[in-house]
Amino acid sequence: MHALRFLAVLMLALPLAAPARESLEQRVAAAAPGATINVPAGVHAVHLRLDKPVTLVGEPGAILDGGGAGDVVRIGAAQVAVRGLTIRHSGTDLTAMNAGIFVERQTRDVTLEGNRIEESLFGVYLDGAANVRVARNVIRGMRKLRVADRGDGIHLWNDTGCTIEGNDVADSRDGIYVYVSPHNTIARNVVHGVRYGIHYMYSQHNLLLDNVSRGNLAGYALMSSDHLKVIGNTAEDDDSYGFLLNYISHSEIAGNQVRRINGQRDTRGGLIDGTEGKGLFVYLSQFNTLHDNLVADSQIGIHMTAGSENNRLWGNRFVNNRIQVKYVQNLAQEWSAHGRGNFWSDYLGWDLDADGIGDVPFRPNDGVDVLLWKYPSARNLMSSPAVLLMRYVQRAFPVFTPPSVQDSRPLMQAPTSFRPDHEPRD
Repeated sequence: MHALRFLAVLMLALPLAAPARESLEQRVAAAAPGATINVPAGVHAVHLRLDKPVTLVGEPGAILDGGGAGDVVRIGAAQVAVRGLTIRHSGTDLTAMNAGIFVERQTRDVTLEGNRIEESLFGVYLDGAANVRVARNVIRGMRKLRVADRGDGIHLWNDTGCTIEGNDVADSRDGIYVYVSPHNTIARNVVHGVRYGIHYMYSQHNLLLDNVSRGNLAGYALMSSDHLKVIGNTAEDDDSYGFLLNYISHSEIAGNQVRRINGQRDTRGGLIDGTEGKGLFVYLSQFNTLHDNLVADSQIGIHMTAGSENNRLWGNRFVNNRIQVKYVQNLAQEWSAHGRGNFWSDYLGWDLDADGIGDVPFRPNDGVDVLLWKYPSARNLMSSPAVLLMRYVQRAFPVFTPPSVQDSRPLMQAPTSFRPDHEPRD
């Protein structure tokens, strides 16, 4: 009897064993729809699937690590939010589109905000979703991979009504890639250290507002799309071009700033042949308006070619570009509208009536320029007495005038900066 009493007292004195700690996957599985799940600090080795409306919030120092396989977070339900987490180490399978965060088809009303996504093939992949908000995230790709083997920082495929705003993207293939995705807003993102800062294909009715491309191979590659509003963006120190318009139509390109687009360089700093920098490159694009943009300190201000007709240009500032205009087409074009032309830093005309408009038209190119562009090997003779004499004769007595650009209303003073009234949708 005494022995049993002693054993009972001893058992009461022993500490109870602590219950096993519930894993993050178990907490997500057990959460009710609409619940908020706080993720504590520390490294959580997970592959999470969020298939009901929940909010995942990271405490300071909370890290989700995919271990180099698959997607780290996969969202398959509406009204999911992921905030304040570090998400890292996705897989590297381009075919499977491994991502830090993958948003599945037909989901909607998803919010991804304030996260840091790193060492992930695709940072965020939106696969046919709607009304997704991707805001104020820092995204870093897999720099150790060749550029062609990386995914994009933020990738949209067949998405609509999405807002991509205030993100910082680097070290991916393209910063933000938009494919077959209408009615989206891309605003106030900063993209650097990638191939194309923002890349559009087959997308309509999108707004690009106040984004920055810096130090990329190219800034904004706008291709096979229409009804774009490209307003107030910046491209600086990109290599090949600031803005490429390739088969773009019925779009507005306004209030953008392009600086120092000076071509691709070799390891010794020399220009690689055929890679001159172009502030604006307009290729096979029609029925667009380009107004109130600044293009400065680049090798070529604007290059227009390949059937780019019926575009209207006015109020632009072309400042200190080595070649202001490169135009090789068979149709003469007038680059002024609404009684205003553009400002050209090398315009040598006069303004006797002091109305702010030059009294003589600005013609950026002559027949010799066109000959040299059509027959590049002739550049070896550019400084020869014969070519210099031909230029003098052509300017004094323009006996042959190939189709070219003329600005009949050149501005004597650079216009003030244009500010758009467009704002991104909520």
